[in-house]
Amino acid sequence: MKIYAICDNIDTNIGLRLAGVEGVVVHEKEEVLAAIDKVVQDKEVGILVVTRKLAELIPDVIDEMKLSGSLPLVVEIPDRHLEKDEDIDYITRYVRESIGIKV
Repeated sequence: MKIYAICDNIDTNIGLRLAGVEGVVVHEKEEVLAAIDKVVQDKEVGILVVTRKLAELIPDVIDEMKLSGSLPLVVEIPDRHLEKDEDIDYITRYVRESIGIKV
């Protein structure tokens, strides 16, 4: 099983690539939907990582994928634009707890 990431900025994409996670950088709703369609067609992808900003563009699609119980499993992560009151190492902790990768 592979992990694939759909990110809204190059920094998050590069960070995940350093951890061995392939992915794509997109910005528009149509691009996100096209990337998800591509991932769903690839039966080797078991986990889909989506940045929170992109997930907010298509909440119905993300919720449907999460509730379906089928692969790929969808994991939302925050990107580098954390709010001031959020924990700085939130991304690292979230990835470690969600998919077991120690970054």
